[in-house]
Amino acid sequence: MKTQPTSTAPKPKAAVQTAPRQPGPAPTNPLAQSRWIETARLVMRWVLFRTIRQAGRMRRHVWKLLNAQRDLLPPQSIQALQTAMDALRRQRRVGSLGAVRTAMQELEQVANRHLKPYPFPAWRENVEVLLVAIAVAMGIRTFFLQPFKIPTGSMQPTLFGITDKVLGPEDKIPNRLVRFFDYWINGVSFVHVVAKAPGELRRAEPPVRLVLFNLRQRFQVGEVWYTVWFPPEGLLWRAGLAARGSPDSHPVLLPRSFQAGEDIIKLRVVSGDHLFVDRLTYNFRRPRRGDIIVFETKHIYHPNVPQNQYYIKRLVALGGETVSINNDNRLVINGQPLTAQTPGFEKLYGSTAGSGSNAAGGYCGHEPVERFRDGQQMVVPKNHYLAMGDNTRNSLDSRYWGSIPREDVIGKAFFVYWPIGSANGRPSRFGLGYR
Repeated sequence: MKTQPTSTAPKPKAAVQTAPRQPGPAPTNPLAQSRWIETARLVMRWVLFRTIRQAGRMRRHVWKLLNAQRDLLPPQSIQALQTAMDALRRQRRVGSLGAVRTAMQELEQVANRHLKPYPFPAWRENVEVLLVAIAVAMGIRTFFLQPFKIPTGSMQPTLFGITDKVLGPEDKIPNRLVRFFDYWINGVSFVHVVAKAPGELRRAEPPVRLVLFNLRQRFQVGEVWYTVWFPPEGLLWRAGLAARGSPDSHPVLLPRSFQAGEDIIKLRVVSGDHLFVDRLTYNFRRPRRGDIIVFETKHIYHPNVPQNQYYIKRLVALGGETVSINNDNRLVINGQPLTAQTPGFEKLYGSTAGSGSNAAGGYCGHEPVERFRDGQQMVVPKNHYLAMGDNTRNSLDSRYWGSIPREDVIGKAFFVYWPIGSANGRPSRFGLGYR
Protein backbone atom coordinates (compact mmCIF):
# COMPACT_ATOMS: atom_id res chain seq x y z
CA MET A 1 0.00 0.00 0.00
CA LYS A 2 1.27 3.40 -0.94
CA THR A 3 1.10 6.15 1.57
CA GLN A 4 0.71 9.87 0.77
CA PRO A 5 3.67 11.98 1.80
CA THR A 6 2.81 14.38 4.55
CA SER A 7 3.36 18.07 3.91
CA THR A 8 5.79 19.85 6.18
CA ALA A 9 4.48 23.35 5.29
CA PRO A 10 3.07 25.22 8.29
CA LYS A 11 -0.65 25.47 8.48
CA PRO A 12 -2.07 28.95 8.24
CA LYS A 13 -3.19 30.38 11.56
CA ALA A 14 -6.67 31.68 12.02
CA ALA A 15 -6.88 35.47 11.87
CA VAL A 16 -7.31 37.06 15.24
CA GLN A 17 -9.39 40.25 15.32
CA THR A 18 -8.42 42.84 17.91
CA ALA A 19 -10.77 45.49 19.13
CA PRO A 20 -9.77 49.10 18.33
CA ARG A 21 -8.00 50.89 21.19
CA GLN A 22 -10.20 53.44 22.87
CA PRO A 23 -8.64 56.87 23.45
CA GLY A 24 -7.91 57.45 27.10
CA PRO A 25 -6.61 60.33 29.18
CA ALA A 26 -3.10 61.50 28.38
CA PRO A 27 -0.52 60.19 30.80
CA THR A 28 0.44 62.73 33.43
CA ASN A 29 3.92 63.60 34.59
CA PRO A 30 3.90 63.46 38.38
CA LEU A 31 7.10 65.49 38.60
CA ALA A 32 5.77 68.33 36.45
CA GLN A 33 2.47 68.29 38.33
CA SER A 34 4.22 68.58 41.69
CA ARG A 35 6.29 71.49 40.40
CA TRP A 36 3.17 73.37 39.37
CA ILE A 37 1.61 72.76 42.78
CA GLU A 38 4.76 73.95 44.54
CA THR A 39 4.97 77.09 42.38
CA ALA A 40 1.31 77.92 43.08
CA ARG A 41 1.89 77.46 46.80
CA LEU A 42 4.91 79.81 46.78
CA VAL A 43 2.99 82.45 44.82
CA MET A 44 0.13 82.30 47.32
CA ARG A 45 2.55 82.71 50.24
CA TRP A 46 4.09 85.73 48.53
CA VAL A 47 0.69 87.33 47.86
CA LEU A 48 -0.87 86.67 51.25
CA PHE A 49 1.99 87.41 53.67
CA ARG A 50 3.91 90.67 53.81
CA THR A 51 6.67 89.00 55.82
CA ILE A 52 7.45 86.74 52.86
CA ARG A 53 7.74 89.75 50.56
CA GLN A 54 9.96 91.62 53.03
CA ALA A 55 12.22 88.57 53.36
CA GLY A 56 12.64 88.41 49.60
CA ARG A 57 13.58 92.08 49.38
CA MET A 58 16.03 91.70 52.27
CA ARG A 59 17.74 88.70 50.68
CA ARG A 60 18.07 90.48 47.32
CA HIS A 61 19.55 93.55 49.02
CA VAL A 62 22.18 91.51 50.88
CA TRP A 63 22.95 89.59 47.69
CA LYS A 64 23.49 92.88 45.87
CA LEU A 65 25.87 94.17 48.56
CA LEU A 66 27.73 90.87 48.62
CA ASN A 67 28.33 90.98 44.88
CA ALA A 68 29.54 94.57 45.14
CA GLN A 69 32.04 93.70 47.94
CA ARG A 70 32.97 90.17 46.94
CA ASP A 71 36.53 91.18 45.99
CA LEU A 72 37.03 92.88 49.38
CA LEU A 73 35.65 90.24 51.73
CA PRO A 74 37.55 87.21 53.07
CA PRO A 75 36.25 83.74 52.10
CA GLN A 76 34.82 83.01 55.57
CA SER A 77 32.68 86.17 55.42
CA ILE A 78 31.37 85.24 51.98
CA GLN A 79 30.55 81.74 53.22
CA ALA A 80 28.75 83.05 56.32
CA LEU A 81 26.65 85.43 54.27
CA GLN A 82 25.83 82.76 51.70
CA THR A 83 24.79 80.32 54.45
CA ALA A 84 22.50 82.90 56.09
CA MET A 85 20.90 83.78 52.74
CA ASP A 86 20.32 80.11 51.92
CA ALA A 87 18.70 79.59 55.33
CA LEU A 88 16.34 82.52 54.74
CA ARG A 89 15.53 81.22 51.27
CA ARG A 90 14.55 77.81 52.70
CA GLN A 91 12.38 79.33 55.40
CA ARG A 92 10.59 81.53 52.84
CA ARG A 93 9.61 78.39 50.96
CA VAL A 94 8.54 76.03 53.74
CA GLY A 95 8.94 77.69 57.14
CA SER A 96 6.38 79.34 59.33
CA LEU A 97 6.21 83.13 59.56
CA GLY A 98 7.98 83.01 62.91
CA ALA A 99 10.82 80.97 61.40
CA VAL A 100 11.06 83.46 58.51
CA ARG A 101 11.37 86.39 60.92
CA THR A 102 14.07 84.55 62.88
CA ALA A 103 16.01 83.86 59.67
CA MET A 104 15.70 87.54 58.73
CA GLN A 105 17.15 88.58 62.07
CA GLU A 106 20.04 86.14 61.70
CA LEU A 107 20.79 87.40 58.19
CA GLU A 108 20.74 90.99 59.42
CA GLN A 109 23.21 90.15 62.18
CA VAL A 110 25.54 88.31 59.80
CA ALA A 111 25.34 91.17 57.26
CA ASN A 112 26.12 93.81 59.90
CA ARG A 113 29.08 91.74 61.09
CA HIS A 114 30.69 90.98 57.72
CA LEU A 115 29.64 93.62 55.18
CA LYS A 116 31.52 96.90 54.99
CA PRO A 117 29.24 99.92 55.59
CA TYR A 118 28.88 102.53 52.86
CA PRO A 119 29.12 106.24 53.74
CA PHE A 120 25.84 108.15 53.31
CA PRO A 121 23.82 105.05 52.34
CA ALA A 122 20.53 106.93 51.89
CA TRP A 123 22.08 109.46 49.53
CA ARG A 124 23.90 106.71 47.69
CA GLU A 125 20.71 104.75 47.07
CA ASN A 126 18.74 107.82 45.99
CA VAL A 127 21.45 108.90 43.57
CA GLU A 128 21.63 105.39 42.16
CA VAL A 129 17.87 105.31 41.58
CA LEU A 130 18.01 108.78 39.99
CA LEU A 131 20.82 107.80 37.61
CA VAL A 132 18.99 104.65 36.56
CA ALA A 133 15.82 106.67 35.93
CA ILE A 134 17.76 109.21 33.85
CA ALA A 135 19.40 106.43 31.83
CA VAL A 136 16.03 104.79 31.15
CA ALA A 137 14.48 108.13 30.17
CA MET A 138 17.37 108.93 27.82
CA GLY A 139 17.11 105.49 26.25
CA ILE A 140 13.38 105.92 25.64
CA ARG A 141 13.94 109.41 24.23
CA THR A 142 16.74 108.28 21.91
CA PHE A 143 15.25 105.09 20.53
CA PHE A 144 11.48 105.14 21.11
CA LEU A 145 9.61 108.36 21.97
CA GLN A 146 10.93 111.91 21.98
CA PRO A 147 8.88 114.82 23.37
CA PHE A 148 8.37 117.70 20.95
CA LYS A 149 6.51 120.99 21.23
CA ILE A 150 5.12 122.88 18.26
CA PRO A 151 6.17 126.55 18.30
CA THR A 152 4.50 127.87 15.13
CA GLY A 153 1.17 127.57 13.35
CA SER A 154 2.43 125.98 10.12
CA MET A 155 0.46 122.76 10.75
CA GLN A 156 -2.81 124.39 11.81
CA PRO A 157 -5.56 123.32 12.13
CA THR A 158 -4.16 119.77 12.37
CA LEU A 159 -1.66 120.72 15.08
CA PHE A 160 -1.46 124.11 16.76
CA GLY A 161 1.52 126.24 17.71
CA ILE A 162 1.61 128.98 20.32
CA THR A 163 -1.07 131.65 19.86
CA ASP A 164 -1.48 134.89 21.81
CA LYS A 165 -3.76 137.85 22.31
CA VAL A 166 -2.89 141.23 23.82
CA LEU A 167 -5.63 142.06 26.31
CA GLY A 168 -7.17 145.48 26.78
CA PRO A 169 -8.20 147.34 29.96
CA GLU A 170 -11.71 145.87 29.72
CA ASP A 171 -10.46 142.26 29.66
CA LYS A 172 -10.54 140.49 33.00
CA ILE A 173 -7.88 138.02 34.16
CA PRO A 174 -9.24 135.02 36.12
CA ASN A 175 -8.25 134.28 39.69
CA ARG A 176 -5.32 132.04 40.56
CA LEU A 177 -7.34 128.84 40.97
CA VAL A 178 -9.05 129.20 37.60
CA ARG A 179 -5.76 130.05 35.92
CA PHE A 180 -4.11 127.00 37.47
CA PHE A 181 -6.63 124.55 36.04
CA ASP A 182 -6.93 126.47 32.76
CA TYR A 183 -3.19 126.14 32.22
CA TRP A 184 -2.71 122.47 33.13
CA ILE A 185 -5.82 121.28 31.29
CA ASN A 186 -6.17 123.69 28.35
CA GLY A 187 -2.68 125.19 28.11
CA VAL A 188 -3.93 128.76 28.64
CA SER A 189 -1.74 131.17 30.62
CA PHE A 190 -1.89 134.87 31.43
CA VAL A 191 0.94 137.36 31.89
CA HIS A 192 0.13 140.64 33.61
CA VAL A 193 2.81 143.19 34.57
CA VAL A 194 1.89 146.69 35.81
CA ALA A 195 4.37 149.58 35.89
CA LYS A 196 5.41 150.50 39.43
CA ALA A 197 6.95 153.81 38.35
CA PRO A 198 7.06 155.88 35.14
CA GLY A 199 9.88 155.18 32.73
CA GLU A 200 11.02 153.93 29.34
CA LEU A 201 11.74 150.36 28.31
CA ARG A 202 15.52 150.15 28.65
CA ARG A 203 16.78 146.61 28.39
CA ALA A 204 15.74 142.96 28.57
CA GLU A 205 17.61 139.80 29.47
CA PRO A 206 17.31 136.48 27.63
CA PRO A 207 15.07 133.98 29.43
CA VAL A 208 16.73 131.63 31.91
CA ARG A 209 15.99 128.08 30.81
CA LEU A 210 15.39 125.00 32.95
CA VAL A 211 15.76 121.84 30.82
CA LEU A 212 13.00 122.31 28.21
CA PHE A 213 11.21 125.29 29.77
CA ASN A 214 11.76 129.00 30.29
CA LEU A 215 12.17 129.58 34.03
CA ARG A 216 12.13 133.37 34.15
CA GLN A 217 12.82 136.51 32.14
CA ARG A 218 13.69 140.02 33.33
CA PHE A 219 13.33 143.43 31.72
CA GLN A 220 13.84 147.00 32.92
CA VAL A 221 11.45 149.95 32.68
CA GLY A 222 12.93 153.15 34.05
CA GLU A 223 14.91 152.17 37.14
CA VAL A 224 12.77 149.16 38.01
CA TRP A 225 13.45 145.55 37.00
CA TYR A 226 10.48 143.25 36.41
CA THR A 227 10.55 139.44 36.49
CA VAL A 228 8.15 137.14 34.65
CA TRP A 229 8.18 133.53 35.84
CA PHE A 230 7.69 130.72 33.32
CA PRO A 231 7.32 133.09 30.35
CA PRO A 232 6.15 131.79 26.96
CA GLU A 233 8.44 131.71 23.96
CA GLY A 234 8.73 135.17 22.41
CA LEU A 235 7.20 136.95 25.40
CA LEU A 236 8.52 140.42 24.54
CA TRP A 237 7.49 140.53 20.90
CA ARG A 238 4.12 138.91 21.66
CA ALA A 239 3.50 141.69 24.21
CA GLY A 240 4.53 144.41 21.73
CA LEU A 241 7.77 145.28 23.53
CA ALA A 242 10.13 143.96 20.83
CA ALA A 243 10.17 143.61 17.06
CA ARG A 244 7.94 140.70 16.00
CA GLY A 245 9.87 137.49 15.53
CA SER A 246 13.08 138.77 17.12
CA PRO A 247 14.88 135.99 19.01
CA ASP A 248 14.58 135.73 22.78
CA SER A 249 18.38 135.64 23.07
CA HIS A 250 18.74 139.09 21.42
CA PRO A 251 15.37 140.85 21.44
CA VAL A 252 15.12 144.04 19.39
CA LEU A 253 13.32 146.34 21.82
CA LEU A 254 10.83 148.93 20.61
CA PRO A 255 10.76 152.49 22.02
CA ARG A 256 8.04 152.29 24.67
CA SER A 257 7.32 154.37 27.77
CA PHE A 258 4.85 153.76 30.59
CA GLN A 259 3.22 155.64 33.42
CA ALA A 260 2.83 154.29 36.95
CA GLY A 261 -0.14 151.92 37.13
CA GLU A 262 -0.17 151.34 33.35
CA ASP A 263 -0.13 147.81 31.94
CA ILE A 264 3.31 146.92 30.57
CA ILE A 265 2.22 143.39 29.63
CA LYS A 266 -1.32 142.06 29.60
CA LEU A 267 -1.24 138.93 27.53
CA ARG A 268 -3.20 135.71 27.03
CA VAL A 269 -1.13 132.83 25.63
CA VAL A 270 -2.34 129.42 24.47
CA SER A 271 0.46 126.86 24.44
CA GLY A 272 1.32 124.90 21.34
CA ASP A 273 0.64 121.19 21.14
CA HIS A 274 3.12 118.93 22.94
CA LEU A 275 3.45 115.50 21.40
CA PHE A 276 5.61 112.39 21.34
CA VAL A 277 7.64 111.65 18.22
CA ASP A 278 7.81 107.98 17.24
CA ARG A 279 11.50 107.28 16.57
CA LEU A 280 11.09 103.52 16.19
CA THR A 281 8.79 102.97 13.18
CA TYR A 282 11.12 104.33 10.52
CA ASN A 283 13.77 101.81 11.52
CA PHE A 284 11.51 99.15 9.98
CA ARG A 285 9.84 100.98 7.09
CA ARG A 286 10.31 104.08 4.95
CA PRO A 287 8.23 107.21 5.53
CA ARG A 288 5.02 107.32 3.51
CA ARG A 289 3.18 110.12 1.79
CA GLY A 290 0.79 111.76 4.24
CA ASP A 291 2.88 111.03 7.36
CA ILE A 292 3.45 113.98 9.70
CA ILE A 293 7.22 113.87 10.09
CA VAL A 294 9.77 115.60 12.31
CA PHE A 295 13.16 116.38 10.76
CA GLU A 296 16.36 118.30 11.39
CA THR A 297 17.07 121.51 9.51
CA LYS A 298 20.84 121.09 9.25
CA HIS A 299 20.72 120.55 5.46
CA ILE A 300 18.15 123.25 4.70
CA TYR A 301 19.83 126.34 3.30
CA HIS A 302 17.47 129.29 3.55
CA PRO A 303 18.06 132.65 5.25
CA ASN A 304 14.98 132.26 7.46
CA VAL A 305 15.63 128.66 8.53
CA PRO A 306 18.04 128.09 11.46
CA GLN A 307 20.40 125.13 11.13
CA ASN A 308 19.97 123.61 14.57
CA GLN A 309 16.24 123.10 14.96
CA TYR A 310 13.54 120.50 14.34
CA TYR A 311 10.60 121.14 12.02
CA ILE A 312 7.30 119.27 11.79
CA LYS A 313 5.51 119.06 8.42
CA ARG A 314 3.47 116.63 6.35
CA LEU A 315 5.41 114.46 3.89
CA VAL A 316 3.92 115.10 0.42
CA ALA A 317 6.37 113.65 -2.12
CA LEU A 318 9.03 110.92 -2.34
CA GLY A 319 12.36 110.65 -4.12
CA GLY A 320 12.16 110.42 -7.91
CA GLU A 321 8.67 111.93 -8.20
CA THR A 322 7.77 114.95 -10.34
CA VAL A 323 5.73 117.45 -8.33
CA SER A 324 3.67 120.51 -9.21
CA ILE A 325 0.66 122.41 -7.78
CA ASN A 326 -2.42 122.99 -9.93
CA ASN A 327 -4.89 125.87 -9.91
CA ASP A 328 -7.07 124.10 -7.31
CA ASN A 329 -4.24 124.22 -4.74
CA ARG A 330 -3.72 120.46 -5.06
CA LEU A 331 -0.41 118.68 -5.39
CA VAL A 332 0.13 116.84 -8.66
CA ILE A 333 2.45 113.83 -8.41
CA ASN A 334 3.72 112.38 -11.71
CA GLY A 335 0.76 113.97 -13.50
CA GLN A 336 -1.88 112.68 -11.04
CA PRO A 337 -3.46 115.18 -8.61
CA LEU A 338 -3.87 114.12 -4.99
CA THR A 339 -7.43 113.96 -3.69
CA ALA A 340 -9.33 113.60 -0.43
CA GLN A 341 -9.06 109.84 -0.92
CA THR A 342 -5.25 109.96 -0.66
CA PRO A 343 -4.23 108.66 2.80
CA GLY A 344 -3.18 111.57 5.00
CA PHE A 345 -4.91 114.20 2.85
CA GLU A 346 -8.53 113.52 3.80
CA LYS A 347 -8.89 116.74 5.79
CA LEU A 348 -6.45 118.79 3.76
CA TYR A 349 -8.27 118.33 0.44
CA GLY A 350 -11.67 117.28 1.70
CA SER A 351 -13.13 120.81 1.78
CA THR A 352 -10.86 122.71 -0.61
CA ALA A 353 -12.60 124.54 -3.43
CA GLY A 354 -11.02 126.69 -6.13
CA SER A 355 -8.25 128.90 -4.75
CA GLY A 356 -9.00 127.83 -1.21
CA SER A 357 -11.00 130.90 -0.21
CA ASN A 358 -14.12 128.77 0.25
CA ALA A 359 -12.39 125.97 2.15
CA ALA A 360 -14.07 124.77 5.31
CA GLY A 361 -12.44 123.63 8.51
CA GLY A 362 -9.44 125.94 8.09
CA TYR A 363 -7.77 123.88 5.33
CA CYS A 364 -7.06 125.43 1.94
CA GLY A 365 -4.76 123.00 0.14
CA HIS A 366 -1.29 124.13 -0.95
CA GLU A 367 -0.75 127.51 -2.56
CA PRO A 368 1.64 127.53 -5.57
CA VAL A 369 4.40 129.91 -4.45
CA GLU A 370 8.16 130.25 -4.95
CA ARG A 371 9.45 127.05 -6.61
CA PHE A 372 5.93 126.05 -7.70
CA ARG A 373 4.79 129.40 -9.04
CA ASP A 374 3.10 129.49 -12.48
CA GLY A 375 2.89 125.72 -12.83
CA GLN A 376 6.60 125.04 -12.27
CA GLN A 377 7.58 121.43 -11.59
CA MET A 378 10.18 119.93 -9.29
CA VAL A 379 11.80 116.51 -9.50
CA VAL A 380 12.55 115.23 -6.00
CA PRO A 381 16.14 113.89 -5.75
CA LYS A 382 16.64 110.25 -4.86
CA ASN A 383 16.52 109.53 -1.09
CA HIS A 384 14.92 112.93 -0.48
CA TYR A 385 11.42 114.07 0.49
CA LEU A 386 9.22 117.12 0.14
CA ALA A 387 7.46 118.35 3.29
CA MET A 388 4.77 121.02 3.50
CA GLY A 389 2.66 122.53 6.26
CA ASP A 390 -1.11 122.16 6.35
CA ASN A 391 -1.44 125.91 7.00
CA THR A 392 -0.26 126.76 3.49
CA ARG A 393 -0.52 130.54 3.94
CA ASN A 394 1.71 130.56 6.98
CA SER A 395 4.22 127.77 6.37
CA LEU A 396 7.86 128.02 5.39
CA ASP A 397 8.30 124.63 3.75
CA SER A 398 9.59 122.75 0.68
CA ARG A 399 7.93 125.26 -1.62
CA TYR A 400 10.63 127.69 -0.46
CA TRP A 401 13.69 125.59 0.39
CA GLY A 402 13.25 122.38 -1.62
CA SER A 403 13.80 118.80 -0.46
CA ILE A 404 15.14 117.26 2.74
CA PRO A 405 17.49 114.22 2.92
CA ARG A 406 16.12 110.95 4.24
CA GLU A 407 18.72 110.80 7.01
CA ASP A 408 17.45 114.07 8.52
CA VAL A 409 14.03 112.57 9.31
CA ILE A 410 14.03 111.51 12.97
CA GLY A 411 10.48 110.17 13.30
CA LYS A 412 6.75 110.71 12.90
CA ALA A 413 4.15 112.45 15.04
CA PHE A 414 2.60 109.92 17.39
CA PHE A 415 0.59 111.13 20.40
CA VAL A 416 -0.48 114.58 21.63
CA TYR A 417 -0.11 114.49 25.41
CA TRP A 418 -0.81 118.15 26.27
CA PRO A 419 -2.95 120.27 26.32
CA ILE A 420 -5.77 117.91 27.18
CA GLY A 421 -8.79 120.15 26.68
CA SER A 422 -9.92 122.73 24.14
CA ALA A 423 -9.26 126.46 24.32
CA ASN A 424 -9.68 129.65 22.32
CA GLY A 425 -11.85 127.93 19.72
CA ARG A 426 -9.40 125.08 19.24
CA PRO A 427 -10.77 121.54 19.48
CA SER A 428 -8.94 119.10 21.73
CA ARG A 429 -6.27 117.14 19.89
CA PHE A 430 -5.32 114.97 22.85
CA GLY A 431 -4.32 111.44 21.84
CA LEU A 432 -4.27 110.22 18.25
CA GLY A 433 -7.40 111.92 16.91
CA TYR A 434 -5.57 114.92 15.39
CA ARG A 435 -4.69 112.87 12.29
